[in-house]
Amino acid sequence: MILASQSPRRRELLRLLGLPFDVTISDVRETPRTGETPPELVTRLSRAKARKADLNGRRSALVIACDTIVALREGPAQAEILGKPRDARDARRMLRRLRGRSHAVYSAVTVENPGHAATTDLVETALTMRPYADAEIKAYVASGDPLDKAGAYAIQHEGFDPVERIQGCYASVMGLPLCHLARRLREWGMDLDTDVPTACQTHTDHVCHVYQEIVSP
Repeated sequence: MILASQSPRRRELLRLLGLPFDVTISDVRETPRTGETPPELVTRLSRAKARKADLNGRRSALVIACDTIVALREGPAQAEILGKPRDARDARRMLRRLRGRSHAVYSAVTVENPGHAATTDLVETALTMRPYADAEIKAYVASGDPLDKAGAYAIQHEGFDPVERIQGCYASVMGLPLCHLARRLREWGMDLDTDVPTACQTHTDHVCHVYQEIVSP
């Protein structure tokens, strides 16, 4: 099993499945196309990362790839896509835009398994940010933590703790919708000894209210 991502958060979550895996890179440009919606963008990028993963000759490997973006709705049919910030100034801009507002986080996880058709699960989570102060934004950005994260924040960051409310999958906001992935792997006959919802909630210290509808057949 190969994870096509350098994200430490995705590695951290994938370890909860209790299965051995290697990590590789996938060189994919993450620029949105003209008119592309947030769900279309994360789905396309997730599939491209799986397809372009450097397998180093391991053609029989199962490949897992994921992409995550933040979308701030600006109207009935418009949304501003917030990917990873370009620099500290861009991170501050994103955090000010999100402050006190609701937005959506989209994650798409693609699994390519030899002998099966590649599958992609798209997950949407709704969040509302708390009204954090400018001084908090400044200190958080100075820590460097936001610079490699979509929307310039980590939901799990204890010092900043930016999210006031969440409706949906917490792990998906971190970057890997773990229960969706586990469901897909079990459908393909993989033996998972781990109680994934319990492991995820224990690890994230978050009580999940949606896992039953995800893992139920």
